[in-house]
Amino acid sequence: MIRITRKMEFDAGHRIPDHRSQCRNLHGHRYVLEITLEGEVHDTPGQSDNGMVLDFSDIKAIAHEQIVGPWDHAFLVCQSDTAVLEFLKSMPGHKTVVTRKVPTAENLAQLAFDVLAPAFEQRYGKELVLHRVRLYETPNCWADAIRMSRSDQS
Repeated sequence: MIRITRKMEFDAGHRIPDHRSQCRNLHGHRYVLEITLEGEVHDTPGQSDNGMVLDFSDIKAIAHEQIVGPWDHAFLVCQSDTAVLEFLKSMPGHKTVVTRKVPTAENLAQLAFDVLAPAFEQRYGKELVLHRVRLYETPNCWADAIRMSRSDQS
């Protein structure tokens, strides 16, 4: 079993309404998203993916379609943050992503994992497993959403 990781970056705004400090204000980040997949190396001479678990460009395509494209240059806002939702509605055509939970690094990492895991499984079946999504909010702060091992689930 080999693990491979693809890193992508995007910019987005958010706020943490109940935060006791600066993060309660509207602000943005240069997020870094790392997607780690686990699978077997293909031994398929003559095929484009020979010697690979998955072509990194395929990871990029799925991540862009599911997460990076929708979230890049958007404002990520919790559905309960009605004041900000009303403000954003006052700007026609504003790119807004409404989340069920407060858009902390932890919740966004889990949301990205929950969106990407079925996308990879649908395309590649059980032979390729999403192992981890790491979301950096800043260069020094990140959250990991990690697939539970089968032994952890029992």
